[in-house]
Amino acid sequence: MPQFKFEGRSTQGQPITGEVTAASTDLAAAQLLGRGVTPISIVEVSIGASSLKQINKLLGAEKVRVVDLVMFCRQMYTITKAGIPLTRGMRGLAAGIRHEHLRDVLNDIADKLEAGTNLSRAMHHHPKIFDSLFVSMINVGETSGQLDETFKQMGFYLERDEETRKRVKQALRYPSFVIGALLIALLIVNFYVIPPFALMFSEFGADLPIVTKILIATSNFVVNFWYYIIVGSIVGIGAAIYYLRTETGAMMWGQRKLGLPIVGDLIERASMARYSRSFGLMLKSGVPITQSLNLCASAIDNPFLAKKIRSIRQGVERGEGLLRTHLQANMFSPLVLQMIAVGEESGQVEVLLTEVAEFYEREVDYDLKNLTDKIEPILIVIMAGFVLVLALGIFLPLWSMYDVQTGQ
Repeated sequence: MPQFKFEGRSTQGQPITGEVTAASTDLAAAQLLGRGVTPISIVEVSIGASSLKQINKLLGAEKVRVVDLVMFCRQMYTITKAGIPLTRGMRGLAAGIRHEHLRDVLNDIADKLEAGTNLSRAMHHHPKIFDSLFVSMINVGETSGQLDETFKQMGFYLERDEETRKRVKQALRYPSFVIGALLIALLIVNFYVIPPFALMFSEFGADLPIVTKILIATSNFVVNFWYYIIVGSIVGIGAAIYYLRTETGAMMWGQRKLGLPIVGDLIERASMARYSRSFGLMLKSGVPITQSLNLCASAIDNPFLAKKIRSIRQGVERGEGLLRTHLQANMFSPLVLQMIAVGEESGQVEVLLTEVAEFYEREVDYDLKNLTDKIEPILIVIMAGFVLVLALGIFLPLWSMYDVQTGQ
């Protein structure tokens, strides 16, 4: 079915642009009028523009960032708090959003709202933007009549989660840059530095040290078989990615990365902070415990920990308490278990889970501040070892030849 690009104005006079799918221009205009949009111009999208849109889709142009969702939640909190009808508010948000795909999604949600569908079900049709946790929270907010607070809590949760991700990436940026520079230096040395020295040493026919022989052999292998190395690397990386996407591989990597030196504890604490905050958020909103645990298992980005969370849910379904099931999962520190026990006894589990999340987030912040201090000495030792091997491999034969020349 053809697509039409339109320009129009809302009932409040705001300019609106976007695209609609319809069999003809007249039907597109009727569709826009049904949305409360007065069309000014409607132009059919050309085949070339449609193809370009498909290419952009493959390149990830339709991906909605977390910051866009945070802004959406804040704006929806303001709209619902002010008592503005959802359909009208959704249309107004769509009119002011530059992200084309998100604008189309909001218009589609508004269409479904006008057709009598509730908000959570309308969002459920777009799982790539609104995950199961988001949809479940909206459903609870609709049922309880606290949709504004739900949007406020979701905006806060998404913002804190994204801040943690950004801090982790920022802390790993420096070591990643150093390792990348070291790999580039290795390639330059193997292609352009060692071969001239190897040619010079062969002309003199001198007996070379073992370090020099290793360097020359490595350089010859890289220079002569670089295409095999590239193909082998691509195949190896592809096979590793394929394996990690399988259930067994994802489970194995989820467990192994928690035991990585230096960053393993950091990853585990960040995951626990995310679990505690999402679990507390859902309990505070009135989501049943078993459903909350199931959603937390889906939200956490680690299949190994997700399996443990599901084991907690199974224990709760059997009638066991939260303290016992969390203790059996072997995921939490004694302090956190004590807080869960107090929360279970006092009936304020969601409050103390929020305290647990803040505790883990403080731990993550502290670890991130000291991460560079832990990694930097290791990088210095690696770089020093690389320079030492290179210096010994090149200068030892030069000194030997100098001694031979002076001895003559």
